[in-house]
Amino acid sequence: MELRFNLNEKDIKIETDPGKRLLDLLREDFGLTGTKEGCGEGECGACTIILDGKAVNSCLIFAGQIEGSRILTIEYLSQGDGIHPIQQAFIDAGAVQCGFCTPGMVMSAKALLDETPLPSEEEIRNSIAGNLCRCTGYKKIEEAIKLASANMGGERNE
Repeated sequence: MELRFNLNEKDIKIETDPGKRLLDLLREDFGLTGTKEGCGEGECGACTIILDGKAVNSCLIFAGQIEGSRILTIEYLSQGDGIHPIQQAFIDAGAVQCGFCTPGMVMSAKALLDETPLPSEEEIRNSIAGNLCRCTGYKKIEEAIKLASANMGGERNE
């Protein structure tokens, strides 16, 4: 099947099996290995990408479903010389330990902050509810998202 979609702001045309998981397409065909496979069942969030503005588990999406879509991966955030403010906030807040869940957490945070620049604590918690982390206990991750919001121009009245 021939697919056309936008990947990290580049128009793509590729011939692929429509039943191939998006996770595998990204990692195998495009070498975008920042998207991790954890559970393969949509439970852990390690494979989170942004599809048409929404954070989704790429292990649950088939290639045949992405025709005409816009996809962003963690690699999109690290283009050029620097890193994205969300990534920097994760570093500054100490929200990175083993790092396996970090790409998915960062992409979930980006989807949230793109839609809600000044999220409440509840909105932050809800946005990462599908992402599992065994290292941090989530508090530092929540703090990182708040810091990213502030660093990206938001001001908090709490």
